[in-house]
Amino acid sequence: MTRDEHDDIIDAAIRILLEVDRCITVGFSPDGISIRFPTTRKLAEFLGIPHYYVLPRFGEMERDGLIRRVERVGISTTAAGTERLLSIMAERYSERAEDLLGRDIFAVLRRKAGSLPG
Repeated sequence: MTRDEHDDIIDAAIRILLEVDRCITVGFSPDGISIRFPTTRKLAEFLGIPHYYVLPRFGEMERDGLIRRVERVGISTTAAGTERLLSIMAERYSERAEDLLGRDIFAVLRRKAGSLPG
């Protein structure tokens, strides 16, 4: 599956983070920046589809290096996933992201994650 084919799940995750939860959990490590993803059940509910339809999509995203799942911890983006998530967030939801994070923090996150030049 290509990155673009994962965009619907990433888009739904962004909308949950920005509009429903109004909270974004960011992690920093030597591997890069990660962003905590909503649960598979929350995403399925948000998309109006059965939970078991979301699970294979997450498996594909994990194989494609966009997310990592850790038992009893949750799902978060990898460095590549963070870059993609922030890029989509900037393209489609920039104003909402800046409302939640602030313009400066959003810009720094994008720059550090590689989705913004400079």
